[in-house]
This record gives sequence, C-alpha cells and structure tokens, in this order.
Amino acid sequence: VQLQASGGGLVQAGASLRLSCVRSGSSFSRSAMGWFRQTPGKEREFVAAINWRGVRTSFADSVKDRFTISRGNAKATIYLDMNNLKPEDTATYYCAARNSILSDDDVYTRASDYRFWGQGTQVTVSS
Repeated sequence: VQLQASGGGLVQAGASLRLSCVRSGSSFSRSAMGWFRQTPGKEREFVAAINWRGVRTSFADSVKDRFTISRGNAKATIYLDMNNLKPEDTATYYCAARNSILSDDDVYTRASDYRFWGQGTQVTVSS
C-alpha cells in the first residue's frame, strides 16, 4: 500500500489550499483515513479523519470550521480543504490509512490507529 500526498505550498494568511492523498496498492481495503501534521521538535498531531463511506468526519478543535475532509467517489482519494489558513497551520501534513478489509465505519484520531503513512507535503503560511 502506498499513499501519495500532494497540494502543499507557500501561501499568505487567510488563503486556501487543497491537499490530496491517493491510496494505491490494495484493492480490498475499506479503510478509514486521516490527516496529521507535524512541526520540527513536536509530535505528530491529529488534524482530520474520515470513515470509509465518507459520511463520518472528525476534526481537531484548532481547525474545526476552517478545514473540510472529503473522500472521492472511488474511495481511494481523500482531500483536505483548508480555508482561512493561519501561520500556526504551518507544518508538514501527512495522510494516513488503516488496513481494514471490512468497512471501517468509525473515525480515528490517534496516530497509532493507522497502519500506512504518506511521505508528507509541506504547508507554509506567512503572516
């Protein structure tokens, strides 16, 4: 299984970005997925999560009402729409996936709940 994240960049405060994460390599997975972020010297922190069907979501309090997570129709891609970005959103963003064969109808907020990780995409927000 591979996760390929993209969409990061350098933007000014108040701007928007869309991150994408494509999962490949497993035809039988029906896994929940999520986004985490990390800055140097800090632990990876939860940002958003979505279940297999794409109808249940969860967000960190720091991004609630600004970020949206969604899932493509083919379920292999997730998106993180980030609006009204703030300098404190600056981090490397990682997408993550569980390894569930049965439909993963819950959302998961701990990094330890996830089996597979993407390579990360850098988001930098200038003030």
